[in-house]
Amino acid sequence: MTVKSNRRNRIREGSRTATVLLYALAILIGLITLYPMYYVLILSVSDPSAAMTMRVYTVPKGFSLSSYALLVRDSSMWRAYANTILYILPTTLIMLATCVMAAFPLTVKGLRFRRFINAYLLIPMYFSGGMIPSFLLIVKLGLYDHPLSQILPACFSIWNIILTKAYLSSIPEALREAARIDGANVYQTLLQVYLPMSKPILAVIAVYTIVGVWNSWFNAMVYLPHTTWQPLQLYLRRVLVENTADLTRTLSADEALEKALKMMSTAQLKYAMIIFTTLPVLCAYPFFQRYFIKGIMLGSLKE
Repeated sequence: MTVKSNRRNRIREGSRTATVLLYALAILIGLITLYPMYYVLILSVSDPSAAMTMRVYTVPKGFSLSSYALLVRDSSMWRAYANTILYILPTTLIMLATCVMAAFPLTVKGLRFRRFINAYLLIPMYFSGGMIPSFLLIVKLGLYDHPLSQILPACFSIWNIILTKAYLSSIPEALREAARIDGANVYQTLLQVYLPMSKPILAVIAVYTIVGVWNSWFNAMVYLPHTTWQPLQLYLRRVLVENTADLTRTLSADEALEKALKMMSTAQLKYAMIIFTTLPVLCAYPFFQRYFIKGIMLGSLKE
C-alpha cells in the first residue's frame, strides 16, 4: 500500500517524465503555430529570385526589403490603414459602453422580467435578419457608401453582453450593498465599484472587437463600393485574390529600377503585405494579455 501511495503522490505532484513530455508537446504546438508566419516572413525578406522558386524553408536566401519599400510607397495602402484605424477606435469604445450599460442592469436581482430579458437576448444571437434586410436598412438610413456603415453595425454584440454580464455577476453582491450603505447611487456604484473591477472582461471585449474590425472585409465589400473608405483587409483581398491593386504604379521612372522591380515575385509582394497588415495586431496583444487571460478564466466560471 505504501508503494502504491507513493506512486500516486508522484503522479499527482508531477513526474519529471510527464513534465518533459508536456514541455515537448507545448514546444511542438508552438512551432506548428508559429512556423506559417515565420515562413511568410522569410519569404518576404528573401531575394526576389529565391522567393520566386518557393524553396525557402528555414532561413532567408539573400536579403531584400524591396517588397516592403514598394508597399510603403503605396498611398492606397496607407489610406486603407487609416480607414481601418478610424473604424476600430470608435467601434471599440462604443462596444465597451454598450456592453457595460446593457449588462449591468441584468445583474440586479430585483429587476423585473430579468429572466425573460436574458432569454430574449439569445434569439437575435442565433437568428439574425439576414444580409438583404441589413442591406436595405443601411440604404434607408443613408449609410450606403458611408464610413458609419462600418461602425454602427459593429457597436452592439449580444455575445459580448452575455460575457460582460457573466463577469459582473461574479463580483460579490456585498460590494454593491456596501456602496449603497455608504450612500452611493446606481451610477456611482457602476463607475466606482464595478467598472474598476471589470478591466479583465473589458480587455477581452476590446481584443475581440479590435481583431473583428481589423479582419472585417465582407461588410465593406457590400456597403462601400468606392475605394475611398475601404478598410485594409478589403485592400489586401484585392491584392491577394483579385489582383486588381496595381502596386507597380508607384515605381520610379528610372528604367533600371523598373526592370529590377518587375523581376520581383508577385507572391513576395503578397507575403510582405501579409506581414505588414498582421504585425499591428500581434504587437497589440501583449498589452492586453494579462487582463485577457484573467477575463476569460473568471468570466467562464459563472452562469
